[in-house]
Amino acid sequence: MEKMIRIAIVDDKQINRQGLKEKFYGANNIEVLFTASNGEEFLEKMRESDSLPDVVFMDIDMPVMDGIKAVNLASARYPDTRFLMLTVFDDDEKIFEAIKSGALGYLLKDESPERLLKALYEVVEYGGAPMSPRIARKSLKMLATPPAQSSDVQSSCLGDKELQVLKGLVDGMDYKKIAEKMNLSPLTVRTHITNIYKKLHVNNKAQAINIALKNKWFIF
Repeated sequence: MEKMIRIAIVDDKQINRQGLKEKFYGANNIEVLFTASNGEEFLEKMRESDSLPDVVFMDIDMPVMDGIKAVNLASARYPDTRFLMLTVFDDDEKIFEAIKSGALGYLLKDESPERLLKALYEVVEYGGAPMSPRIARKSLKMLATPPAQSSDVQSSCLGDKELQVLKGLVDGMDYKKIAEKMNLSPLTVRTHITNIYKKLHVNNKAQAINIALKNKWFIF
């Protein structure tokens, strides 16, 4: 491939981040833009980066913010970046949650460099959804017997009033109308909105609304 592919690596263990970088050393058309040790650090680096990665290799179980929540938030904000989960887990629920969050593929950490490169090119060139064979078999079983919908934990980071304010934004209300409906001052509503942006790792109303709609937090 001629095109330079920009990637990011997110894993809480430094040895894993370094090991994955080394697997791509032989490929001249791959640039590692940055690495991060958890989902929150990843989102911060995405905001600060002058250029965004084409593909992110994302671990699942990490402190501060796990990979599933990070992908859930980032996929709504950065639609041109694709996410591949790279993990030691092949748990059914983890697979389902990762795919539902916006991940395109699910690979195990012991994959060979050749397999990782193939998966990367598959995603970039064809928009594919690479999976380890073991994961693919489990996914087929999941399709045959869909798991019960689990409760969405992403909205749990918001308080009751913050959710009410966000619902107002989704409904197209301005600060004044939300304040009147909730019997609050416009300043208090602005404070809630600031906190919503911070907790969802977004910068504006459109991004917050997009996350709420994507996750179906409100029933219409």
